Amino acid sequence: MQVVIASSEAVPFAKTGGLADVCGALPLELARLEITPYLIMPCYPQVYQSGIPIEQTGITLEIPIGNKLVTGKLLLGHLPIPPLADQASFNGSDEPPGDVPVYFIEQADYFGRKGLYQEAGEDYRDNCERFVFFSRAVLEALRKLRIPVDVLHCNDWQTGLIPALLQIEYRGVPGLERAVSLMTVHNLAYQGAFWHWDMVLTGLDWKYFNWQQMEFYGNLNLLKTGLVFADAISTVSPTYAREIQTSAQGCGLEGVLQNRRENLFGILNGIDESVWNPATDRHLTTRYTVTNFEAGKAANKAALQRELGLPTEPRVPLAAFVGRLADQKGVDLLLELLRLWLPHREMQWVFLGTGDARAQEQLRQLAGEYPHKLAVRLEFSDPLAHRIEAAADIFLMPSRFEPCGLSQLYSLKYGTVPVVRSTGGLLDTITDTTAATLLDQTATGYQFGDYHSLALASALDRALGHYAQPEIWRQIVTTGMRQDWSWGRSAREYQQLYRRLCSRAQSRLQLQ
Repeated sequence: MQVVIASSEAVPFAKTGGLADVCGALPLELARLEITPYLIMPCYPQVYQSGIPIEQTGITLEIPIGNKLVTGKLLLGHLPIPPLADQASFNGSDEPPGDVPVYFIEQADYFGRKGLYQEAGEDYRDNCERFVFFSRAVLEALRKLRIPVDVLHCNDWQTGLIPALLQIEYRGVPGLERAVSLMTVHNLAYQGAFWHWDMVLTGLDWKYFNWQQMEFYGNLNLLKTGLVFADAISTVSPTYAREIQTSAQGCGLEGVLQNRRENLFGILNGIDESVWNPATDRHLTTRYTVTNFEAGKAANKAALQRELGLPTEPRVPLAAFVGRLADQKGVDLLLELLRLWLPHREMQWVFLGTGDARAQEQLRQLAGEYPHKLAVRLEFSDPLAHRIEAAADIFLMPSRFEPCGLSQLYSLKYGTVPVVRSTGGLLDTITDTTAATLLDQTATGYQFGDYHSLALASALDRALGHYAQPEIWRQIVTTGMRQDWSWGRSAREYQQLYRRLCSRAQSRLQLQ
């Protein structure tokens, strides 16, 4: 089976968020299965900073954009498979074992910029044109490469035009005759909505600009286009797949998703255990495993307390937040809780991240008032994020919505107990601690439902109560650390979905 993953970003070449983590890790895991994966993405300046050699293919792409022809080039690099990969899993690919081919669409006017989608907080005004070009270039590259594609896996609005182009223009192209398209939604809030005249840029007939296909309240909507034309839709957790069919979290597209519910699937993201693993993490003071986590976490906690200027108190509970300082992440609830608890509770807090200016200022002020209880770093530092995961006792994720979430999975791996709101992937990955889940040894964290600081406080109170009981706490930590949230598990689910889609497509072809 040959799978082409189209994405606007992927680690280690370019990243703004979790989309890049998924599209950098998934092809590597698919390569271990009976799948030959390819990745196609734009060639940004950041691509050359990855340290991975990039070479010319000699292939030129001429792409119609509105009434003009735009030229681009196709470049080639490779994602190296980590050493433990099963080399035999390349299943007859012409590529040398041990890497995944990555094709880059080079077009300096569109992609040779400082940012991927914006600069100085402002979206590029020609984002529609840039990613219409990319979508057409993906299909044109496949036509010229003559790769026999089984699955064309698209990701977010930047690739939303591809399923439509595949159905309308490219179905008869050699190599694409049997291709099925899968559209993965990583965050429904970002839809690629542009004014209606941008429909001209797509090159598609205006008849498709209607409320059932590409039009959305008078605008062109590229994510909706992908949702409508794709053979199937996936999103990054089973619960989020259900939530986005409701008016509360459907972002206006709940009707489209309800109509396609038979072809809508939720597959949880995984974590890269070659990067996030306390047994091998080079950022930690002391490495550890599930068998010696108590000593390992104690050493990392003391080191972090010294690093951040907090008192070195081994038994004072340390709670952490790492992420965007935004209401979507529940920072408004955390600020309310801090104001109530900092004066009276014997507890330490660590915040790492950037975001809303008001939230940043409030955290800065509180840290000034309570420097012995609250440490704030208004930046993003990946090494510090690793050290916080290893040092903290409790990790806080009180999100309004969370399509999947990765930090709670890192926390489980590092023996840091998550306190989360029961939404999206947080509900799917954290088992609430109750008398029943303690008895059957499945508890891994604490959940709360209502989006309110009192509900968060109640969940955190439960966690602190068990933190004071070492035997119970040890059970919760070890249960979480032993779970498998690797990309291998997620890739196997994608493999099953790909097979299902291909089987369905084959049956249709036989009937024709």
